[in-house]
Amino acid sequence: MAERLVVIGGDAAGMSAASQARDRRGPDDLRIVALEKGFHASYSACGIPYLVGGEVGGVEDLIVRRPEAFRDEQAIDLRLRSEVTEIDLDRRAVAVRDHEEGRDYWEPFDQLVVATGALPNRPGLPGADAAGVYGVQTLDDGAALLRAVEADGAERPRAATVVGGGYIGLEMAEALVRRGLSVTLVEAGEQPMGTLDPDMGALIADALRRLGVEVLLGEGVTGFSASGGRVDAVCVGDRSVRADLVVLGLGARPNTALAEAAGIPVGETSGIRTDRRMRTPVEGVWAAGDCVETFHLVSRRPVAIALGTHANKQGRAVGINIGGGYASFPGVVGTAVSKICEYEVARTGLNEAEAAAAGFEFVTETVASTTRAHYYPGAREMRTKMIADRRTGRLLGAQIVGQEGAAKRIDTLALAVWHGMTVEEMTGLDLAYAPPFAPVWDPVLITARRTAEHLERLRTGG
Repeated sequence: MAERLVVIGGDAAGMSAASQARDRRGPDDLRIVALEKGFHASYSACGIPYLVGGEVGGVEDLIVRRPEAFRDEQAIDLRLRSEVTEIDLDRRAVAVRDHEEGRDYWEPFDQLVVATGALPNRPGLPGADAAGVYGVQTLDDGAALLRAVEADGAERPRAATVVGGGYIGLEMAEALVRRGLSVTLVEAGEQPMGTLDPDMGALIADALRRLGVEVLLGEGVTGFSASGGRVDAVCVGDRSVRADLVVLGLGARPNTALAEAAGIPVGETSGIRTDRRMRTPVEGVWAAGDCVETFHLVSRRPVAIALGTHANKQGRAVGINIGGGYASFPGVVGTAVSKICEYEVARTGLNEAEAAAAGFEFVTETVASTTRAHYYPGAREMRTKMIADRRTGRLLGAQIVGQEGAAKRIDTLALAVWHGMTVEEMTGLDLAYAPPFAPVWDPVLITARRTAEHLERLRTGG
């Protein structure tokens, strides 16, 4: 009799796990049921801002693989609009609500993968649940926002407020401007993009203002005004900012309510606890994706980071392990990249606040350079910042803000952080050079050298 694998969640982590398990075990040996509460599975959530902004033609373009491909080609029983409402570990079954047929049933499992993703943070403020206030986490969320933006006549929105200046908030602010809306961004912090240091985030604020976004910094939202149940303004301090729609860019939290209710342990970040192979402490239960807690290889602390790259790798590890192989997910260094207006923005490792919280004494250097040889057409400005441990010279983190051709240099820096390189060691890296791609001294090398010189001055008292 075939073993039964149930996967809760049909996006990156869940379907990677299901596919990898199927590649190693046939349907006579392993029956796989994947349950997804939404209308879509296996899609690119990172493309949602570009869908809303019009760069992506339609919702279907973000779907990586269609449900029938999983069913017909891999014998994975993928069920959409099937919401898991309870996990019963004693019964070894999950309760499912079939929203299409309007029925409830129990689905048994021998092994279970929890890949429930993350939930957008919603402030506990008056009016936060009004119609027209959007969190953007799933493709269903993105499709709903797109319908609102494309509405005609009296329903057409003209003013939008984005609350929160993280990656999604900033990408959505730009997307809404491209749709012709008047946009206000409200950020409680000193600068937008709080995962960057304030000196780098200030560049992003300036770019948004040039795009036409009104940027309100250091101000918190106190509530949402609604008329007829629909949002019409955002309360910021003692004033009111008009909003025909609101997008919440306040980050996301692991969606672990089901797991917690079942007794599956969660960690200090509220993500599900797993070992390196993505096993939870409960026998036969695995977890992967935005709902899990992972390990930061620089701070040596648990973190919860919602990124499709991690979700795919973790899901792959789960599927290989269920399939009888061996795979692990060692942790993260916090690498991320985005495009905001004309700027490419990237980071890896720790920022200054994170390095201080982890107990490091450190030095920083920021270098202004260009993406290509200064004389070559199309050379663009960029800034590279490095943070290094004062005692050892180890690279703790780096940030890049620049124009076209800047951001992917973060991959070199992420590799250096991953392997614990010192900035002195980095000065000798054999990086590619040709005028169309880099100056003769790449910005990564210049910044590493300046940081190493800074450390040497501190050691010698010079």
